[in-house]
Amino acid sequence: MVGIMGFISFRSRLRAFQTMRCDPPDPGFIADLEFLENRDLDLSIRLGAMLGFNALLITIGTHPISASPGAPLSLDAPSQPAFVLANIVALIPLVISCAFALRAMLLGEEFDTDGLDGDAALRQRLFATFIRSIDAQARLLYHAVRWTLAGGALNLMLWAAILATKVF
Repeated sequence: MVGIMGFISFRSRLRAFQTMRCDPPDPGFIADLEFLENRDLDLSIRLGAMLGFNALLITIGTHPISASPGAPLSLDAPSQPAFVLANIVALIPLVISCAFALRAMLLGEEFDTDGLDGDAALRQRLFATFIRSIDAQARLLYHAVRWTLAGGALNLMLWAAILATKVF
């Protein structure tokens, strides 16, 4: 049933899962499911760490703009507009990385049970959905890491340029 917010009831997926697990649950099925759940949990932890790391980098990256006047990395917007704009541009890859990480964290293992009879077909659909979700999360994490590295490198180069103008 689709509600006001587009919510789809979990009830049909619970019934499908109950059909799959039999009485008692097949040990092979449980082992396969635990393997996928552990991989999914591992990716979730990595994505959460990436998101926290990006937040730290964004905070550090804004330092030249927010530093007290006279600090080694401080910028004065009226007299150094190019550096201020470059600082903002250097943060963009980090924001893009956060978007990739958030998108990956919001992926779910939604699967359709319509037209499937028997627990073997339901198990195959469940595993296929889980694997597709894990693959998508891993791909998004890969992109998040690459954008974080790009943003970190840009910020380091900007800091070096700011310090070089103050020293030389």
